[in-house]
Amino acid sequence: MDISVLLADDHKILRDGLKNVIESRANLSVVAEATDGREAVKLSHEHKPDVVVMDVAMPGLNGVEATKQIIKDNPDAKIIALSMHSNRRYISGMFKAGAYGYLMKDCESEELIKAIETVAHNQKYLSQKISGIILNEYMSTLEEEGPELSGREKEILQLIAEGKSSRDIGEILFLSSKTIDAHRKNIMDKLNMYTIPELTKYAIRSGLITLDE
Repeated sequence: MDISVLLADDHKILRDGLKNVIESRANLSVVAEATDGREAVKLSHEHKPDVVVMDVAMPGLNGVEATKQIIKDNPDAKIIALSMHSNRRYISGMFKAGAYGYLMKDCESEELIKAIETVAHNQKYLSQKISGIILNEYMSTLEEEGPELSGREKEILQLIAEGKSSRDIGEILFLSSKTIDAHRKNIMDKLNMYTIPELTKYAIRSGLITLDE
């Protein structure tokens, strides 16, 4: 079975390493590489890969929101989250978004290959470094904590937390500054948070952005 793969990670050196490992197998091929979540959505639409290896923390649009958009456009795509984090919030967020697998970035090459082939055959895959007992805990506590933001609101909150102005966000999302300001007000009202530092802290706690990737 030939399997096409899209790589999404904002670090080129990591993408190069992943590509070398993947293409060492005759039945696997990398059809595209994305440097951020928004580009991953675009390239997935263009190439319709069988598997997407997705960094969880990327600028502009994080892996969770990118996963949701890819699955909406291409329900057959199997997404493997790739992260430094074994925190429950990251894992549950990716599986809720529709991911089929979750790998730690320090995994062995053979585990990456195994994960790709596993999800390509419609089976879930979780990193060997996370035990089955912990998996049961994650899957039983998938309820979202705190107020529920829409996908668009999460996109905008991430960009706000990354220091983007309403004008910048409007240009990225092809919306007017007035529309962005309205979303910003709705986000603040929902969260009962009215300063940028508060919103930034919430974005970090929610896994929308991270300080160490």
